[in-house]
Amino acid sequence: MAVRDDPYGAFNFLVELGVGDPGTPSGGFSDVTGLGNEIVYAEYRNGNDKENHPRKIPTLNKTYDVVMRRGLIGDTALFDWLKATREGSIERRNVTITLLDESRTAVCRWVLRNAQPRLWLGPTLAAKGGGEVAMEELHLVAERIDFESV
Repeated sequence: MAVRDDPYGAFNFLVELGVGDPGTPSGGFSDVTGLGNEIVYAEYRNGNDKENHPRKIPTLNKTYDVVMRRGLIGDTALFDWLKATREGSIERRNVTITLLDESRTAVCRWVLRNAQPRLWLGPTLAAKGGGEVAMEELHLVAERIDFESV
């Protein structure tokens, strides 16, 4: 990723769900949120330490749930993945989110390692509405998120 003065926009990105041809997007998503990682620290102090404060020791690494939303298009791939998981057919996937610049050139990517579906939400349906898009939402858990420059 080239260093530049202006930050990249958050509106050009591709999502690959780890099925089919690598490099082929898995439908158009309008939102991806929750790309985060947290390191949990334990406090420890020896009884004979000269300093009167605990040391911070890194322990567990926690990856946040990633939430992806897209307009309902009739493709059942997201729900099918959740259904297979709930029926005991665990299918861990490496899901890739690629950020694009203004000319639609890849600049970086986040790879969700061993991702699995946790929650699928269907659209909110309301007859009184005024033209909202029917959206579906998939929550993923992952063992790790890696960041890669392109």
